Amino acid sequence: MLIVLFRLSKVIALAAILLASLPAAGQEACEAPAPVCDARRAVFVIASWDPFGSAVLVGPDRLVTNRHIVADREQVTVKLADGGSIEARVIPTAYRGDLVLLEAKGLPGATPPPLGAASLDGTLYVVAAELRTRRIAVHKPGRVVLLPAEGKPLARLHHSAASGPGTSGGAVVDADGRLVAIVAAGGEGRNEAIPSSEIARLEAASGPARQETSQRIGTAYRECAETLERIPRRRVTLARRAVERIVERCTASGNRQLFDLAGQVLGRAGRHGESAALFGRALDQDPHAINARIGLVVTLHFALRHRDAVPHLEWLLQVAPADAQVLRLAVQAGRFGGNSVLAERALQLIEEHHPRMAPAARGFLGRAGPGGQAPRPRR
Repeated sequence: MLIVLFRLSKVIALAAILLASLPAAGQEACEAPAPVCDARRAVFVIASWDPFGSAVLVGPDRLVTNRHIVADREQVTVKLADGGSIEARVIPTAYRGDLVLLEAKGLPGATPPPLGAASLDGTLYVVAAELRTRRIAVHKPGRVVLLPAEGKPLARLHHSAASGPGTSGGAVVDADGRLVAIVAAGGEGRNEAIPSSEIARLEAASGPARQETSQRIGTAYRECAETLERIPRRRVTLARRAVERIVERCTASGNRQLFDLAGQVLGRAGRHGESAALFGRALDQDPHAINARIGLVVTLHFALRHRDAVPHLEWLLQVAPADAQVLRLAVQAGRFGGNSVLAERALQLIEEHHPRMAPAARGFLGRAGPGGQAPRPRR
């Protein structure tokens, strides 16, 4: 199943321990372009409901980070470069995406990075907290996989720039150091970020008058995450009321990652209809969500609805032709769904990108290998 950067663990006591253990945030060697390296001064390690995340300077005494880091908390601890820390206030917001603003008095005099937009032919860098050093670092660069879907206000930028635990809320910048997006989530090389153009919408929907709405959204984040965390990762049986509670709480959050996580949990529990509906909701919010589409395909696979999975797999083969999980699912759906064209296309891509997987795939499809004989399928 999918792996996402959203932390479900509510171990609030870890926040103080973590911050106490952070080394002074000195700048280490940086091999990226100078404007990218300079952007590190505008990104900070933070802790709140989630004890390890990142935030980006977007104005005087103002930071932006992910809603899933703060949930319904009203305070955030910001780590400074000199080893100290300050408390920041969460600015209430009715914004439905995974962003919030922080007011942090006493921030050093860094300059916010200029805003920009991602392009298909540019290199992207994630500038955010690094788990091992507990410092702000420039992570391995990547590229745009898909631009945000048009006509979908909460659609995300999909990219391959390296992300990891703690990078949520960090900056995605181009080679000129322009802030093109805020890290949101990812996993298995399928990473997502919220376009920096959304910061203006966030600001317009934020302020003291939004306190009640903000608290309601934040509580939904926390309750959904805590509910999912209590369910074992192995296959389980869920009572109808438990299923209803998951759907109700996670839907109320409006957060696509929580839709995905809830869909995974319900799929493992054999509640394929509810699982597929949540993945469908996720794709309605962001049609380019690769992780959500793979999650839906997995659910359809376990529900033996292989033909229903075919259109999604055809799309995935176009977007992620080297993704091993996508290729395995396409081979299986092609065979069990009676779609030989899909199966053969997936097999060709396996032979091209993952030759070590090819013998097993050929055996599964009953195809002859290079020696002229079809390997025997495993039983």
